[in-house]
Amino acid sequence: MEQTYEQREKILKSNLMVLAALEKETGKRIMLPSIDSWGDTCHVFDKKSLWALTAALTAERPLLLRGEPGSGKSQLARAAAEVLGRVFIYEVVHARSESRDLQYTYDTVSRLGEAQVLNAKPGLDSRTVEDILAHEHFLSPGPLWWAFDWKTAEEQYKKCNQGRQPTKPLDWTMEKGSVLLIDEIDKADADLPNGLLETLGNGRFTIPYRKEPVGLEDELPPPLVIITTNEERELPAAFTRRCLVYHLSLPKEEDLCKQWLIGRGKIHFTGELTDIIYETAAALLWKNRISALQSGLQPPGQAEYLDLLRAVKRCSLKQEEREKALGDFAEFTFEKNSPVI
Repeated sequence: MEQTYEQREKILKSNLMVLAALEKETGKRIMLPSIDSWGDTCHVFDKKSLWALTAALTAERPLLLRGEPGSGKSQLARAAAEVLGRVFIYEVVHARSESRDLQYTYDTVSRLGEAQVLNAKPGLDSRTVEDILAHEHFLSPGPLWWAFDWKTAEEQYKKCNQGRQPTKPLDWTMEKGSVLLIDEIDKADADLPNGLLETLGNGRFTIPYRKEPVGLEDELPPPLVIITTNEERELPAAFTRRCLVYHLSLPKEEDLCKQWLIGRGKIHFTGELTDIIYETAAALLWKNRISALQSGLQPPGQAEYLDLLRAVKRCSLKQEEREKALGDFAEFTFEKNSPVI
């Protein structure tokens, strides 16, 4: 038991050293290679986000990221996995998601269809039919299963060949741990966060048709769980109390907000655009942002600012043409709410 504790503490210490080193290099661009549907990009950690990750790792609590869409919540999770050398496991929640979907999925429709096909084939013995319709062939591991017990999740994935296996780094082993992103949890009913809280609190869960529960092995580090919300729906109080909470938001003062946006723009488009473009784009966004907030509408933010810069950059090689296109493109990039009739 003592050896197990020492192994987990060794991994934690290594992770904390990485985050401490990044704090000394604030402003350093971290390149994030493409993975699955996530395109390649870059990320810059600030001191506050590094401390939030440190707190979540040491407290072994989920980190709830609150903020408007496009504020970089999901990317923070991906960047954390990259710098810590952990496998990145993610799930985007939707309106029909249930807490069980994060553990496993069972394809009853496919099993029924297979049974109907077999029923139309005379001469098959009962043992063959039972083997083909074995429940394990229709049971696929969910993100929590991969995060808690990669070994059994991989074994089950090969049996069912359904669902999605997370992409792991080439040199990754289970001892390095995982980052589990549960994205946009506010889209689901309250039952999902409540069920998630129970699973994370117990550190294990049971699955139908399996004798052994799924749980984290003692010598392995617990997953770093990062959960995001766009505040579209209020989360249960019991759930938020059990999380560490980090609010991501743009500065509320005009000058600070503009400078913050310009800094992000220069990180993503190093040396490719002029200061005039960065500054004008930030001013246009601020103007539209204030108008949206006064009307009680969703304001544009970092994502829209970068979209505008990307469109301007690629529309022409001539800086004067880019500057001229800036105002025209801003209309399509920032003004997304329905016009007031």
